[in-house]
Amino acid sequence: MTETLTLNEQMLERGRCARAAAAGLRDAPAGARTRALDSLARRLTAAEADILAANARDVAAARANGMAEAQIDRLLLTPARVAGMAQAVKTIAAVPDPLGVETERWTPANGLDIARVSTPIGVLGVIYESRPNVTADAAALCIRSGNAAILRCGSDCLQSSLAIAGLIAESLAEAGLPADAVQLVDTPDREAVGLMLGGLDGAIDVIIPRGGKSLVARVQAEAKTAVLSHLEGLNHTYLHEAADLEVARAVVLNAKMRRVSVCGATETLLVDRAAAERLLPPVATDLIAAGCELRGDDAARALVPAMVPATEADWTTEYLAPVLAVRVVEDLDAAVAHIARYGSGHTEAIITTDATSAERFAAQVDSAIVLINASTQFADGGEFGFGGEIGISTARLHARGPVGAEQLTTYKYVVRGQGQTRP
Repeated sequence: MTETLTLNEQMLERGRCARAAAAGLRDAPAGARTRALDSLARRLTAAEADILAANARDVAAARANGMAEAQIDRLLLTPARVAGMAQAVKTIAAVPDPLGVETERWTPANGLDIARVSTPIGVLGVIYESRPNVTADAAALCIRSGNAAILRCGSDCLQSSLAIAGLIAESLAEAGLPADAVQLVDTPDREAVGLMLGGLDGAIDVIIPRGGKSLVARVQAEAKTAVLSHLEGLNHTYLHEAADLEVARAVVLNAKMRRVSVCGATETLLVDRAAAERLLPPVATDLIAAGCELRGDDAARALVPAMVPATEADWTTEYLAPVLAVRVVEDLDAAVAHIARYGSGHTEAIITTDATSAERFAAQVDSAIVLINASTQFADGGEFGFGGEIGISTARLHARGPVGAEQLTTYKYVVRGQGQTRP
């Protein structure tokens, strides 16, 4: 009779299997990884009914447990969202293989031929909450980039993720790739997260958290290995004095209300004092009509009395809900200063017809993504042409912004000589 393994033993075994699978995945032909992704895209489409049934169980349990509707929206899968997952995997499959690429090559005075070549990171531990689509996105990006992955989803999306993980395993097998290249931790026991943060005896090279502020903070505080993470999306849209009114109305409404629960949603609207009377009332009217609660400073409320008075906490809150903080600022410099003080370094946008001011804003705002005359909801790897993303990194090392397949590689130096010895 086989002895039952403890959770610690199970997780260590996952780590050992992932490390072995990483070597096989790294050495596999690019075509095999592409075939696995094409297979996964087909399977996601064919298994739509099973995925939606599993997701319905997750959603029912979440509602019974009192989960907020904004979080339910992140958890919920629909036929369109399943189709979107499949399309994202197809797009990732079509991304040029990022491995073995010579990013630079040179010959110094010693005559050595030195090349910098892209290579996988190794084994990635991905810890995420609520979003079952991350299971497919993370797996596809890791397969494309030649990295093995240990995925640990939130208990609230476990049934959905298990359904998707089964399709991933079938796709890997069909392409002749190691079955352990992508593993989903199938227990809701939170101790599994702590074990992953410990690195599984050196098996995990990088931990990637994708979730709320508390999850990211825990990972950053406890991880014994490198972390590639993002802070919350405390994003700003700034209406410059030269903003076109119709562009401002369309962009702000989309940036806030398209999907309030995504990390690219605008959470603070900054309005130039010189144009506030022209811009703010019609923009506010659109937002209020769409069901958005506005919380404004004194100057904003003087123009739109329906606003709730803003508090200091509103400038530092990621609502992930139909709530928007509004502040009137003196000029572009004041907008940049507000973002520097309160922002999380995620995504900011300026609306203006003045190209010089737009470029100055882009140069001075130190966030991972800066948009000019476009919605902050474009902060998404799929919209960047990456197919998908593991997250939006607000770090300055190793990757920044949407993390796609290319950003999941590192590099090594291959040095070719003709018998050189160093004097």
